[in-house]
Amino acid sequence: MSVTIGGVNRLNKMVLRYVAAAAAVLVVVFVYHRIIKVNPTTVALTFLLGVLVASATWGLQYAVFMAVVATLAFNYYFLPPTGTFTISDPQNWVALFVFLVTAVIASQLSERARREARNSNERRREVERLYAFSQQLLSTDNIAELLNTIPRYIVGALRVKAAAIWLPNRADVYRSSPEIEGLETHDLQVVSARGEPKFDPPRQLSFMPLRMGVRVVGSFGVAGALLSRETLEAMSSLIAIAIERAGAIEKLSRAEAARESEQLRSVLLDSVTHEFRTPLTAIKASVTSMLSSPGLDEAQRRELLTVINEESDRLNHLVGEAAEMAQLDANKVELQLGTHRIQEAVDEAVEQSKQVLGRHPADVRLPEGLPAARMDLPRITEVLMQLLENAAKYSPPESPIHITGEVKNRMLMTSVADRGPGIDDFEQALIFDKFYRGRNQRLLVQGTGMGLAIAKAIVEAHGGEIGVISQLGHGSVFYFTLPLA
Repeated sequence: MSVTIGGVNRLNKMVLRYVAAAAAVLVVVFVYHRIIKVNPTTVALTFLLGVLVASATWGLQYAVFMAVVATLAFNYYFLPPTGTFTISDPQNWVALFVFLVTAVIASQLSERARREARNSNERRREVERLYAFSQQLLSTDNIAELLNTIPRYIVGALRVKAAAIWLPNRADVYRSSPEIEGLETHDLQVVSARGEPKFDPPRQLSFMPLRMGVRVVGSFGVAGALLSRETLEAMSSLIAIAIERAGAIEKLSRAEAARESEQLRSVLLDSVTHEFRTPLTAIKASVTSMLSSPGLDEAQRRELLTVINEESDRLNHLVGEAAEMAQLDANKVELQLGTHRIQEAVDEAVEQSKQVLGRHPADVRLPEGLPAARMDLPRITEVLMQLLENAAKYSPPESPIHITGEVKNRMLMTSVADRGPGIDDFEQALIFDKFYRGRNQRLLVQGTGMGLAIAKAIVEAHGGEIGVISQLGHGSVFYFTLPLA
């Protein structure tokens, strides 16, 4: 139905243009025959100008029609004897013939210029679309994401109905939409295997191999428009380069990840070895003293047993942190979310951290009307204990540790502030990474570098954020947010 309506509209437009061309000739005849008396040369030049305008505006066929009508009108109204189509003077025959030939040649020249200008504009638009397409190809370095988006980029850049890509090392065909008629997998495979393009003008289908130099890395097809071979080849090269680039970056990323993993294992081994060796050494020394000195009095034996007990607890804590970090990394921890007030977590964390805090007073300042939040209470208590332990480690003796809370941007924000040495801007982005320890403090303060990483994983699992605000020499404020209930 739409095809029929389009054909009728085109026919109506053609008829109107023919009528307009004939009407323009009649207007010239009326003006020069009835209103202004001019010589035949002026009439011929006016007709010629009209033919050129018709050719430049509508095309050659309308200009030729206008030239023929103008020739007949010129003969009938302006060449003697007027009022008839006969010509008495042979020179007028020559003039009439020259006028007709000039009009037709001028129309052809004008049509050629018009066609070349149209082709030039079309090539310019194609170059602009190819440039925009090349910019879109650089928007991602993930090869799977790139392959899924390239067909949609092709549809948008080339204004075709559909597009599809096939690569030999991929099981799927990547399409711009789920339902595409004509772009069959078999055709894409054949074009890739042969390395030659395939065109189907009646169905408006085009298939091109994806070439990286002389090597074919796949194929793509477009439907709904017949594009120039040059445009398709340029598109093929851009896609092939983008795919190869994304593949190279992916390989480089995997190599970098493997290198970082190896480095992380080395750091973990060094850190864990050091942290585990300290309590084991203390336990070993205490046990050795007890075995080698059976005459120890009760106070000395109790002191050594206390050391063994405390260092065993520390060892157990280190093993628990390592196991918990592994579970959080593997997303194997399920949160038991409920509606709680942050006061509950703060009170429990302060109570359990009394030994860690030592002589550091905990200054808790939570507003009375602070709303409840959605949280796993034991996990958030653990976050606060990690922050309190961190503050106590790096703060001067007997300096207070402040705990505050507020609502900010529809989130409950809890902060733990200390008066430690502070953290420089570079390290603020690193301290929440696993096993990272401050450059200036790692040899002075014991730790594994897992505490803040565990706190970050727990907070982010709740849908919140954790961060730090710090200034060298003025202490640090660690904060985390939780969604309101």
